[in-house]
Formats: sequence, structure tokens, C-alpha cells
Amino acid sequence: MAGASMPTEQIPVRVFGGPTALFTYGGLRFLTDPTFDSPGEYHVPGGRLTKTAAPSAAPDDLGRIDVVLLSHDEHPDNLDESGRALLADVPLTFTTPSGGKRLGAGARGLADWESAELDRPGGGTVTVTGVPAVHGPGPREDVEPVTGQVVGFVLTGDGLPAVYVSGDNASLDAVKEIAARFGPVDTAILFAGAPRFTVLFDNALIVLDSAQAADAARILGARRVVPVHYDSWEHFTEGRDALVAAFTGAGLLDRLDFGDRGPAGPAAEPSGRAAAAEGTR
Repeated sequence: MAGASMPTEQIPVRVFGGPTALFTYGGLRFLTDPTFDSPGEYHVPGGRLTKTAAPSAAPDDLGRIDVVLLSHDEHPDNLDESGRALLADVPLTFTTPSGGKRLGAGARGLADWESAELDRPGGGTVTVTGVPAVHGPGPREDVEPVTGQVVGFVLTGDGLPAVYVSGDNASLDAVKEIAARFGPVDTAILFAGAPRFTVLFDNALIVLDSAQAADAARILGARRVVPVHYDSWEHFTEGRDALVAAFTGAGLLDRLDFGDRGPAGPAAEPSGRAAAAEGTR
């Protein structure tokens, strides 16, 4: 499937730190991997994760959220305690098939290439498709037993630009599969940060580094890249400067957009609850 035609005006994306971003698409408000806790330590199997910076907004500042796009629920740098509490007030959360079972009511797992249609407030639909993501190096069957399932998302709709949300993905091969079906995309929200752990995969990357994010932008034909998942946590080894350097070196700096870090509002925006319709491509 080819991506939709690209309009002149792009959707605004607000970023709050870590993997968390908010955007309106087809009249629906989407939030990625909610992490709103204060800085602190999280104990995880084999060690700890340290959050180093507070988010730029609190859940109460966000206004209406129609859909959460949750790449996975098992790691606190993608879903923390405040994020879990937020899910209870959101009508629909898309996530991994296993995460959908763990999270229960309001959550729906999407397998690779599985799609759901959401009713738009003004008529028509938005299609959300689950796409492959591999949270580490090598074949998926070797990675998932260690780091768990992860899912990315592509959003499409009549008269709307294609939007890709990568989730915690380290595989450019997966990006190539997605580009073959949906490219070119207008906006790619790419999780980056080059996280590494000595206890995992011999310190190999478990999410894209900055140079790979630039490669992904080229593969996708992305008109714009909004990077997330590169700040606010100690285990991210590459930040904003590395992203700027990598996109400059690739001749793609004009596509790099760090998003709006202003207020999330308006809190009183009229409601347009998403209704998921069963169906797959």
C-alpha cells in the first residue's frame, strides 16, 4: 500500500520527554507511550533504569486523549506508573498482542499488519495498522524472549498524510518492510536514543541510534522526522546533538523536527471518542 499524498500543512506534534508525544490526526487525539513520572529509579530484571528529567507536562494538562499508541507495556521508560493510571481514562489503547491481554479492558493488541478502523468526529475513518518492531539486534525470535514484544503503528485515512510511529525498534529491515507497504510517509515519529546495556546482547543497540534514524528517514521517504525516546533517561546514549549531527551528515537536516514542547491544551477541546471497528487488512 502506498502512503497517502502529502499535504502542504503538517500535523503538529507535541513532545513531553522520553517516548511521549501527542498529536491530532483526523480529529482524534493520539498519545504515544505515556511516561509522566518524576525523575527517579526503577528496578527491572538485571538492574535498574534511572529517569533523569521531569516531563514538560502532566497528564492533567493534556486535555482529551482518544487513543494511546503503546509500543509495549513491560518497560517503565515506555509505560510508567503515571502512564498506567492515565490508561484508565482513555477509551482505547493499541499495543502488542501480549500487552493487550495484560492490560485488559480498553486495550487491544495489534499483530503485524493487523488494522483497526476508528470513526472520525466529522465522518470518515482513520486506520491504525500494527507494524513490525524488534527491540534489539538480530532475528525477532531471538530478541523477543529477552526484551519482549514491541509494535509500531502506521496511521492512514482518506485525505490524510501517512504517519509512522516506530516504537522501540532497532531493525532497519523492519523499516524497509513498512516503507514497502506505506511509503513515502509524511511524518515519522522515530524512537531513537541508542540505548545499550552491558547485560543485554553484548551491549548492542536495542533501539535505533542517530545515524540509523537518519537511514530510516531516507528509507521511509519521510518528509518530516520527529525524534522521541532520546532524552530524560540515563540509558539513552545519544541525544539531540547526535541527532542533529547525523541528519546533517546525511543531508536530511531539513526533515528533522524536534516538535513543540509547549502546553498540551486545549483541555476543553470537544470530545470525539474513538470507536474501534473489527477488521484487518
